[in-house]
Amino acid sequence: MKKQNIIVAVVGLCGAGKSEATQIFIKNGYERVYFGDATFEELKRQNLPITPENERKIREELRAKGDMAIYAKLSERKIRDFFEAGKNVVIESMYSWSEYKYIKEIYGDNFKVLAIVVDKDKRVERLKNRPFRPLKAEEVLKRDYTEIENIEKGGPIAIADHFIINNGELKDLDRDLQKYIDSLKK
Repeated sequence: MKKQNIIVAVVGLCGAGKSEATQIFIKNGYERVYFGDATFEELKRQNLPITPENERKIREELRAKGDMAIYAKLSERKIRDFFEAGKNVVIESMYSWSEYKYIKEIYGDNFKVLAIVVDKDKRVERLKNRPFRPLKAEEVLKRDYTEIENIEKGGPIAIADHFIINNGELKDLDRDLQKYIDSLKK
């Protein structure tokens, strides 16, 4: 009997390796639903340039007009279309506890959360040295606090169905993630 398709949200703090993990899911045939697309669609609608300031402004506006589950609500149609077509889905950029509860209510056991976690010092070092928008240690800490306190980011990480410790090299993440993906096929 063929196992029913699933939806996996990849969660973690900034610099944990979520984008890398998402790419590995895509290489394994998963369809990507990026919650952040709603921000870019709204920027385009308002004819605003894509800048970190404008992105933050739109995120705050959307949540103020809607609620903390707004990104899940705006993305759910894409998830449903893939899911109903028999595709496996990977969600990138699920942040809030409310988003988690919204998707879990709809998809139940077909929805899994994978948390990518990294020791704080290692994460700070990676973010300091990344080529795109590097962050200083104090900026990382400020961002962590803001995401945990203002957008409920800790909940989905804490309740994850599976955790991968990403303190090693990219090849280690790839190996560990492939084992997890393979386990979902059973």
